[in-house]
This record gives sequence, C-alpha cells and structure tokens, in this order.
Amino acid sequence: MTIKLVIDMNLSPEWVEVQPAIGWQAAHWSNVGNSRAPDAQIMEWAARNECVVFTHDLDFGAALALTHASAPSVFQIRGKNVLPEDIADKVVATLHRYESELATGALVVFEENRARVRVLPF
Repeated sequence: MTIKLVIDMNLSPEWVEVQPAIGWQAAHWSNVGNSRAPDAQIMEWAARNECVVFTHDLDFGAALALTHASAPSVFQIRGKNVLPEDIADKVVATLHRYESELATGALVVFEENRARVRVLPF
C-alpha cells in the first residue's frame, strides 16, 4: 500500500525527502497549490487526490470534527519540535503503525512519546 502525503505550509519542505525513503509519495503544498490557500482548499485537494494531510495545524482536526468528513485523512504533529532531523524516525514508525487507518480515513495525532488515532467520520 502506498500512502501519498501533502505536507502543509507550516512544516518544512524537508519532510518531502523523508517519505520516499519509506516508499511513500509526498509533496509540499507550496509545490502543488497556493501558499496562501485556506485549510478548506487544502483539504478538498487532498481528498480529491487521495492524499493524507501532514500538518502541525490543529485546525484540520477541528474541520474534520465539524464537517463529519470521511476524507481526507490527517496526520497531525503536536509539540514544538517538528523538524525531520529531530523526530523523523518516530514519525515514520507512527505512519507505518497507522498506515491502514490513514488509507481508509483517520486523524492521527502524533506527540513525541505517544500517538492517538480516530477513525473518520467522527
């Protein structure tokens, strides 16, 4: 199973380079859409292109809750340390752990020492 990620503007484009190493596709939003696009536009694009939104923004989880959407999946990094050189190994392990949930519709919240998953819609 190959997961495709769209990396939100609030995360470094360096995250794109981490994903091919694990066999996944990734694009930074700055390369596929308007850098000033609202979250709703990013979510719509991600759902249409069957991508998981990879973000540090809490608004994506809130939008899923408010709209009861079943797509797109969202992988949300929480915390201050969001650089790939510091947490990539843990993020990659968490992405693999929840791969099937992300493929079918989920919100995965990653914190450095734990992760939570909620299946969509909720």
